[in-house]
Amino acid sequence: MRTLESPARSLVKSVTYRFLGSCATVVVVFIATHEWTISFGTGAMDFVLKIFLFFFHERLWNRINWGKKDIIPAVIWFTGLSGAGKTTIAQILLSRLRDAGLSTELLDGDVVRSIFKDSGFSRAERLRHLAGMGFVASELEKSGTFVIASFITPYEEARQLLRTSCKQFIEVYLSTPLAVCESRDPKGLYVKARAGEIQQFTGVSDVFEAPVNPEITIDTSSKSVDETVDLLVAELREKVPSLRQWL
Repeated sequence: MRTLESPARSLVKSVTYRFLGSCATVVVVFIATHEWTISFGTGAMDFVLKIFLFFFHERLWNRINWGKKDIIPAVIWFTGLSGAGKTTIAQILLSRLRDAGLSTELLDGDVVRSIFKDSGFSRAERLRHLAGMGFVASELEKSGTFVIASFITPYEEARQLLRTSCKQFIEVYLSTPLAVCESRDPKGLYVKARAGEIQQFTGVSDVFEAPVNPEITIDTSSKSVDETVDLLVAELREKVPSLRQWL
């Protein structure tokens, strides 16, 4: 996200830069004159004058937009069955974007539901819950933040609503088959769902409607986490131009 230099930061940069430069000046003058008085006097004058020059140079260029590019954020929304790898991949992508210096936030389905515990799992309740998360994502996007969202998002109706809520919506469908997701079952949820301990569980007692036209589709069943992330990054560079210089 584009930032501007504050006057205080410009001043500190000016002082530290000129201190180093003036030290070099003192050394050069001493080598030429072998007089410490002349050397330090010249260095002090050089220090003061060039601090002002550097400071105003910095402030002037901070007002010039030439060469600056606005970074247009996006909402990167992961959808797929439980166990498809959404959270793992989303967290790695979050780290990469933040390491690149981009303002990025993660909305994870499990974390959100641990906070909003009254959110149910009927179709109407899921749609309402996802609409709320879409609103949060769109507001973050408006503020210049890249949003990474990791939700099962089982209904096409919900995904189309999300798409219209955000300016730049990238749907990432982790199309890992149910059998593979169930064999992983990292939280033991499929076992409980098959035993009837969990009702309205996507893929078992509730439907998952495959996305109609996602921007990115990746089957993680035959790929390592690193391979999946590399493929995702390559796709994002193609689909989101503002990420090309950062990823």
